[in-house]
Amino acid sequence: MNTTIYLAGGCFWCTEAVFQRIDGVLEVVPGYIGGTIKNPAYREVCTGRTGHTEAIQVVFEETKIALTQLLFIFFNTHDPTTLNRQGNDVGTQYRSGVYYTKPEQKTVIESLIKQLETANVFSDSIVTEVMEATAFYKAEGEHYDYYNQNKEQSYCAFVITPKIQKLETYFKDYIK
Repeated sequence: MNTTIYLAGGCFWCTEAVFQRIDGVLEVVPGYIGGTIKNPAYREVCTGRTGHTEAIQVVFEETKIALTQLLFIFFNTHDPTTLNRQGNDVGTQYRSGVYYTKPEQKTVIESLIKQLETANVFSDSIVTEVMEATAFYKAEGEHYDYYNQNKEQSYCAFVITPKIQKLETYFKDYIK
């Protein structure tokens, strides 16, 4: 059965690049979620005034990868302990968030966060927003498959490539 969840871990170029590589993930779409206006554009979301966060829509096959596994990868390939920032990307549009599409997903999300907190996986508390998914707006075409088409660009080389290397080191069993 195919399931959808929305993940926000800073810049959507980063999260898209990570989840495109996961076995069982059928589709990854960059876009915007959680805001107050309809059909926002990148330039509007970047101001931080629309309330949206850069996110990805992840469609995955539950028989190949469990939600818990996807979330574990998510929490370990971005910093879920910084409020409204990921590295040098600062603003509410870069907040950490998981937006569920079914009530049972919320239970799984909250349970995993509690496990990570209890195990002191991170030195600070997890501040990831957990909410029911609202309208998701697909990003403009130039944002699709961004990392794979721009690996030599400095942002990609210095910010995204280390995330991919971490994925390949610690989560190699989940890579396509």
